[in-house]
Amino acid sequence: MREAARRSFLAVCLLAGAACAGPGFAEASQAAQASAAPVPVTITTRPITAFRIGRDDRMFGPLEFVGGLEMNGSSRDFGANSAFRFLTPGADFVGVDDTGFWFFGRIERDGDGRPSGVSDFTLQQMVDRAGNPVSRKWEVDAEGLDVDGDLATVGFERNHRVAQFRIDRQNMRAPFRMLDFLIPKKELRQNRGFETVTRMPVKSGRGPLVVVSEKSLDPDGNMFTAILEGPGKGIFTVRRRDNYDITDGKFLRNGDLLLLERKFSLAEGIRMRLRRLTADSIAKGSVADGPVLMEADMRYQIDNMEAMDVWTRADGATMVSLMSDDNHSILQRNLYLEFILHED
Repeated sequence: MREAARRSFLAVCLLAGAACAGPGFAEASQAAQASAAPVPVTITTRPITAFRIGRDDRMFGPLEFVGGLEMNGSSRDFGANSAFRFLTPGADFVGVDDTGFWFFGRIERDGDGRPSGVSDFTLQQMVDRAGNPVSRKWEVDAEGLDVDGDLATVGFERNHRVAQFRIDRQNMRAPFRMLDFLIPKKELRQNRGFETVTRMPVKSGRGPLVVVSEKSLDPDGNMFTAILEGPGKGIFTVRRRDNYDITDGKFLRNGDLLLLERKFSLAEGIRMRLRRLTADSIAKGSVADGPVLMEADMRYQIDNMEAMDVWTRADGATMVSLMSDDNHSILQRNLYLEFILHED
């Protein structure tokens, strides 16, 4: 397929979501309804050694490319990765798909610490309170994830809600608590709801949860956001710039919020960027904003970048890991990318 046609079709797939699913996706989802037990999936990978295609550049603004993987799974339900968080730094992880699955796995590394593969991967369908798998897309469109110990907080769109679960790799159950997300439901667009769930850093204990919408806009065209807990509880917004939408975010240790953003068009295809919101702009009633750290288009090894985590390497380096959502399209890819964020 010519590159221009590929870009156009890819953008249409992003607009349509799972409507562009590859052959057999519907049958696979129906088959999965029979059981919500963890299903082992074999992940084959291809290494990504250069972020910009055809070049050996390592630095992209303050971000240094470490390595990446293109991933393929033995299950037709593999893909649609919307959010993930590491359970152990740079190794074991948990995530959610927007098709209603939990996924668990481990990033393997070579002798130089670069990602070299994915092992111990399982998929598990989300269930209702009776333990029955839920396959209705509008009920299980999971988009954002925060993990604190064994507590997982998930943001869902379409049927907008923020739910809390206990992490049990062998038996993920229904949520035990629903949180008040403060933002009026009428302000949340059906397919542009909570893409980011993350906690503000505090010196001890659990910091307050923050939720950020993908593209639910206030009258000034900024994204609705809320601090759900603590003395600073309340609604604020994030300045929308250059027609980018928010797909994930994670607080840095100093209180700044790192956002993963995406946009696409039929003419240009997909773009992604990382933007850093300053800590002093994140408060009830404010309009949070901050500088762009990195931007990439289809000259780079990107796809529909949906998921991000920030973690600390053993040597103290701040690491940024990204995953893409392939929408179960044969023309899109599941990617894992890893960077060092060099702090000022």
